[in-house]
Amino acid sequence: MVAKKKVTKVKVPTRAKRARPRGAALKAHSAVLLDRLLAEYPTAHCALDFTNAYQLLAATILSAQCTDKRVNIVTPTLFARYPNPAALADAKQEDVEEIIKSTGFFRNKAKSLIGMATALVERHGGEVPAEMDALVKLPGVGRKTANVILGNAFGRNDGIVVDTHVTRLSNRLALTTGTDAVKIEQALIPLFPQQHWTMLSHLLIEHGRQVCDARKPLCGECILADVCPSSLV
Repeated sequence: MVAKKKVTKVKVPTRAKRARPRGAALKAHSAVLLDRLLAEYPTAHCALDFTNAYQLLAATILSAQCTDKRVNIVTPTLFARYPNPAALADAKQEDVEEIIKSTGFFRNKAKSLIGMATALVERHGGEVPAEMDALVKLPGVGRKTANVILGNAFGRNDGIVVDTHVTRLSNRLALTTGTDAVKIEQALIPLFPQQHWTMLSHLLIEHGRQVCDARKPLCGECILADVCPSSLV
């Protein structure tokens, strides 16, 4: 019987990660990130096309599980057919479904759009309210959507929009952990000046789309690589 040859396992060294900042260091880290992102993406803005709060609200509802590009293809037809909340409130669901079908989940979205428009007419005289409490009571509207409206239609920095890009980058940049949008927003709020809350989301989304991809981040091209605890370079 031939004895089995003993195999020595070689431990492959792993890349040393930078320490995740805490306390005052985290606040300073956040300031560096904001300054660099502002310099890199000075014109970052909401990617949804709109001319008023009603259009942005409808577009944001449609953007759930859908790209902004696809929503922008659909909304011109939707707004031509239903130019205001009163017109949309009177719409037949099947007609709205046909227009927005390519955005996915079109039955639920059509129901939310008509419900939202009906609530605007009945509760707010056909106008989109500029208050968080009133917005989140509209059908199809949660805190994320309300933050989009307040920040981009009304210029109010009442909160921070947390989407998939913001979630991913907040974790990679060691600003917070986890995937709960509300907890991430609450963690980000004390780290950044209030006047930049709306812009912060645009900056992180833009960087996420251009550089910090979910599957293959371009760390070698990243302006934050030297301060990012998750950097691969």
